[in-house]
Amino acid sequence: MQGGREKGDHFEQLALHWLQQQGLQIIQQNFSCRFGEIDLIMLDGSSVCFIEVKYRKSNAFGGTAFSIPRSKQNKITRSALSYITSHKVYQQHSYRFDALFIQPAGRAPELHYEWIRNAFQADVY
Repeated sequence: MQGGREKGDHFEQLALHWLQQQGLQIIQQNFSCRFGEIDLIMLDGSSVCFIEVKYRKSNAFGGTAFSIPRSKQNKITRSALSYITSHKVYQQHSYRFDALFIQPAGRAPELHYEWIRNAFQADVY
């Protein structure tokens, strides 16, 4: 694996497949707008989930749970508002902001997935 974007794409694909195994349906991957980017937009029942995917090699510096700062949360929530505004079919759905953290689980190549539903709330709605 080479650079950051390529590595990010790899873990987003792993996350996508794992979440699909949990019953979610993909709406869009890597949505970008002038406010920022959302890694995965998925449907969980009738809820639209805006999902941030994070990979960390270790728990140093607080691990994955501390890796979505408020500034990043604001970019995601503004991007989500932009997405919902331009995709009217989802305007009547409930929504939430999830995080999926991926870390090594003991011996390589095993990975541990930690899915946090409602990882943060939107300030812009």
